[in-house]
Amino acid sequence: MHTVFPPRCIACGGTVASDFGLCGTCWAETPFITGLCCDHCGAPLPGDDPAAVLCDDCLRHPRPWQQGRAAMLYSGAARRMVLGLKHGDRQDLVRPMAAWLERACQGVIEDGMLIAPVPLHRKRLIKRRFNQSALIAKALARRTGQICLPDLFLRSRATPSQEGRSREERFENLAGAISIRPRHMQALRGKTVLIVDDVMTSGATLSAATEAAYAAGAQKVCVAALARVAKHP
Repeated sequence: MHTVFPPRCIACGGTVASDFGLCGTCWAETPFITGLCCDHCGAPLPGDDPAAVLCDDCLRHPRPWQQGRAAMLYSGAARRMVLGLKHGDRQDLVRPMAAWLERACQGVIEDGMLIAPVPLHRKRLIKRRFNQSALIAKALARRTGQICLPDLFLRSRATPSQEGRSREERFENLAGAISIRPRHMQALRGKTVLIVDDVMTSGATLSAATEAAYAAGAQKVCVAALARVAKHP
C-alpha cells in the first residue's frame, strides 16, 4: 500500500516515513509543549522545577479546575492543523492529535475518569456537522481505556463568537451557557472528569463546563486542550 500510496505529512502533504507523521519542516514549525508547564493551563514555562507550578495568568486568575494540560501552542503548523480539523473537515488529523494529547496528559488521566468534550450549540453543530472536540475526546478515551461521554455537557444558549472579545467579555459571554445533560447526572456524581477542548484562550469555555460539572456533583475536574494560546517561555 505504501508503494502505491506513500505516507504524506499530515500538515503539508510532503512525503514522510510513516503514516500520520510530520515532515521535518512541519515538525520544526509545530510548537509541542514539552518539559515544564503550568499545572493549571498547560502553558510552557522556563526551567525544570519538579514541583507543580503556575503561570502568571493562572496566578492572577485562579482556575476552577484542578489540573490542565495542552499538547502544543496555537501557532505555526499547529494552528494550521487545528483550523484544518475545525473548518476543513480534516478528520484524519484526529488520530495523531489524540496521541499528542495523551502524551501531554500523562499524570493527569487516571483510571475511572470520564472524558467529555466541551459542547457545541445545536445550531453550530448542524452547520459544522461535527464537534471537533468530541472527536478528539473519543479518540483519547480509546487510547487511554477510559469512558467517553460525548454528550455530557449541554450548550443551552447559542453564544456569539469569542473572537475579538476581552477576557472579561469572554467569561460574560459564556455565563450560564453550559449545563449537564439531565440523563447523565447520576453517572457524573462523585466521578473525576477530564474536559477536552480544541483550543484554550482565556479558559472561559472550560471554566463554564467545569463549574457545571462541580455543580452536578463531580468530585474532581481536569481539563485538556489540544492547543493553548500563550507565549513561548
